[in-house]
Amino acid sequence: MGQFPMDKEWLPLTLVLGVAGAAVVTASLWPDGNEKPPLPKTLCHGALSRETAELIDDGKGGEVSAEEWESPGGGDLKVFKGCGVMRANPDSDYRRGIFNLITADARHDSGPRKDSVPLGPGFNGWALPDQAEATLPAGCAARMGSPAPYMTVRLIAPLQEEKKGLVDRDTAIRNSATVVRETATNLAKRYGCAA
Repeated sequence: MGQFPMDKEWLPLTLVLGVAGAAVVTASLWPDGNEKPPLPKTLCHGALSRETAELIDDGKGGEVSAEEWESPGGGDLKVFKGCGVMRANPDSDYRRGIFNLITADARHDSGPRKDSVPLGPGFNGWALPDQAEATLPAGCAARMGSPAPYMTVRLIAPLQEEKKGLVDRDTAIRNSATVVRETATNLAKRYGCAA
């Protein structure tokens, strides 16, 4: 059985159709240029879930994102990890700062603040509407590379202040406590120093 000879007139059309077919396959495998990558599930060096970060809001909504940084401490303090949580504005590229979360080693236990409430069972720390702090379990500082005796997680959320009128005091305290409890729990798990 002989082969059917391809006429030279059909060769360019065959090549064009072959390239077009490959382009269609490639287009279906490659994401659309307007398609955004999925949002990360965790923020703040992987220690805080997006869902928990969204508890603290300035009343204007917007997608949550974070800027993270690290720097060495001073003297014998070695750990300082910062995270600024922000929300997007719907009508501009500007992002609004919502709260900061700082993980740092410490020489002393600073103790609770005036009028603060304890974080609850299993946690050493306190919470206020606009601030909260958790001390990680013993041994966490060493596992995180610090000779200091304490490692703390501190939340600073000025927009949750009672005078701002965004949320009531109890809700603001609950939000602050939830953020530092989750962060402390995740860090202790990651560094293998959970109580």
